[in-house]
Amino acid sequence: MSASPSSSAKEAKKALGARMREVRKDAGLTARALALRTKQHYTRVSKIENGTQVPTDIDIRLWCAACKADDQVPDLIATARAVESAYVEFRRQARAGMKRVLGPHTQERYATTATFRIYEHNAIPGLFQTGAYCAAMLSFWMDFLDTSDRLETAVSERMRKQEILHWPGKKFTVVLEEQALRTWFGTAEVHAGQLGRLLEVMALPSVSLGVIPMMTERAGVASAPFWIFDDTLVALETPSASIEVTRPDEITIYTRMFGHLEAAALHGPDARALIVKALDEMS
Repeated sequence: MSASPSSSAKEAKKALGARMREVRKDAGLTARALALRTKQHYTRVSKIENGTQVPTDIDIRLWCAACKADDQVPDLIATARAVESAYVEFRRQARAGMKRVLGPHTQERYATTATFRIYEHNAIPGLFQTGAYCAAMLSFWMDFLDTSDRLETAVSERMRKQEILHWPGKKFTVVLEEQALRTWFGTAEVHAGQLGRLLEVMALPSVSLGVIPMMTERAGVASAPFWIFDDTLVALETPSASIEVTRPDEITIYTRMFGHLEAAALHGPDARALIVKALDEMS
């Protein structure tokens, strides 16, 4: 794999190398002894441990076999595969248009995912957005990221994805902070329409929607919004990057966090009441 220009990707390589070093040391092997057992040159072992090269699946299997640590193989392979693809620079992709700034939010990923767990703290998830709300949000990001795509095309792409809400076998468990109900994108009319759409969507049999009230006691606080696709991928988006988490142990952490957030949320009539209250206060 080639080196990523992203400093975060480089740090991820170093972290993977450090984990490989720990596996070797836990087995009581020197780097040269491991090189002999795996029939690799010593410098190759050194480059992997220092994060200048990413190990292949075969490297990891041989490494763990030599260290009698076969139980580490799945997690290390998942990490290695994600190291350079996990941190995708938004700005580089955005120059080719907003449709490419998708991360895992592709039609293919949506089609193969059965259970979506979604947490948002200040915005309504794309699957639930109205066209006007979506246009107001994307127009900012297209200007901010200096994209070359047309707003109509980007909005149409997001609206098309919403068809999945009606596909059989899909489940959407969504947790919103109450702040998301009160953060406007566009005019008051646009936001009121979005809250109305949210009331419609939460009635779908495939959707479970919870809202965490403001000013309430809670056990967990997430630092960023995230999506969990089945139990295979977690996706986060920041102003500069799309981050994909595929390591099983890290996915478990996000799953546990989602459980805490969901437990703090109000559901059913209580969640609906918070949405209606936000609508009433707008007038």
